[in-house]
Amino acid sequence: MYSRDTKVMGNIMQEGVLWQSVLGEIELSISRASYVTWFKNTQMIRNKNGIVVVGVPNVFIKQQLERKFNDLIVDTLKKNGIDSIKVEYKIVSLDKNKTRSEDIMILNENQPTKQKNSGSSLSHKYRQGLNEKYTFDNFIVGAGNELAYAACQAIVANPGKKYNPLFLYGGVGIGKTHLIQAVGNSVLNKNPDARVVYASTEQFVQEFVDALRFKKNTDFAGFYRGADVLIVDDVQFLAGKEKIQEEFFHTFNALHQANKQIIISSDKPPREIPTLEERLRSRFVWGMSIDMQNPDFETRCAIIQTKASGHGLELSPQVVEYLANYVQTNIRELEGALNQLLAFCEMRELEPSLEVTSSLLGSGKARPKHISPKQVIEKTAKYFQITIEDIIGPKRDKDIVVPRQIAMYILRSELHLSFPKIARELGRKDHTTAIHSIDKIEKESILNNSIKLAISKIKERLYV
Repeated sequence: MYSRDTKVMGNIMQEGVLWQSVLGEIELSISRASYVTWFKNTQMIRNKNGIVVVGVPNVFIKQQLERKFNDLIVDTLKKNGIDSIKVEYKIVSLDKNKTRSEDIMILNENQPTKQKNSGSSLSHKYRQGLNEKYTFDNFIVGAGNELAYAACQAIVANPGKKYNPLFLYGGVGIGKTHLIQAVGNSVLNKNPDARVVYASTEQFVQEFVDALRFKKNTDFAGFYRGADVLIVDDVQFLAGKEKIQEEFFHTFNALHQANKQIIISSDKPPREIPTLEERLRSRFVWGMSIDMQNPDFETRCAIIQTKASGHGLELSPQVVEYLANYVQTNIRELEGALNQLLAFCEMRELEPSLEVTSSLLGSGKARPKHISPKQVIEKTAKYFQITIEDIIGPKRDKDIVVPRQIAMYILRSELHLSFPKIARELGRKDHTTAIHSIDKIEKESILNNSIKLAISKIKERLYV
């Protein structure tokens, strides 16, 4: 009896790992709203005899997965080693653990009354709340995010007093959401009575539309302007929405005037968000704006080791380095690759060796090299037949300045370094030199074939 129970539990755990891997890949391929609405509360119930049974909480999600997302689910399962399958969807009651974060969300929002009638009040169906898994303890600090991490820690110590607003920007999947939600969770740990409101911009927009529709503008404004800490993710999606920008402007002013903390994230700095009202643009830079960079090689290795430890595994240095080289710019993709490897090995009872890893992940994608700023400068200097001393030195001859500008452009486009770091790497004191140089090369590479060719050739030599 014991062995049978153990086997059943093993199967359940195996299916759980597989489904988490599937969900991780699906999350990368669809919008956040679609993922949260249709996939967040699903689970794999059974995987047997070529049939996968997926548990869903209600008939609406069942119909949507069958009609719209079935092909995506089947393809993703195949990528994770499940071939020749049929997927069935079954309505089941949610596991208690599944609803825990939602219960916490409701407590955190501290709503005075329960929703009575979604037809005549704000539905709140878009609200996600804080995810308790995002903490400072499991956030890996590296060269690309240490300033943002320090600023967030300072905010927790004194919300509303320092760095208000805090504006974090950077590419997709580099940990912005993790970090800003870690602030919210840490504030609540220190003060459970604090009103911490986390919202994606998409959520803010949808609730504003509901408020207009049901004539509940006061309820909407009261909810957001009553926050002690307001955290807004992906604010770039406010672009082009004039009425909503106006509402956000008034919410921002009310909170800032009351010394309440505002934290904002975006995929680009305020000056680069198109059709953003100037009054909002100026307010976003009142406090501190921080450019979060892609994780460097060492940080990626640390992330992989931490995630693997969370699964109770210790990967060999060779496997860790392979994964760190396999995905260089996106932490979500990095975690997805790791989950894919672990699920594959668990289902086949294999050790996650370098041979297994390269066999699983190597097909269809060449293993990238880890490139350093020094290598970019060396390859650029060699291509133009000048010395490294010349390219990082004070000379301003045209045959030196252009290679220097191209090196800056490649450091930005390939390594995603910050402007101050690019300036330092090339021996410049003022980071505005880097901004000007990169902008110039970006424009000239469109019109000037020799510059376009030089950039292409240098990039080729970097990855040989």
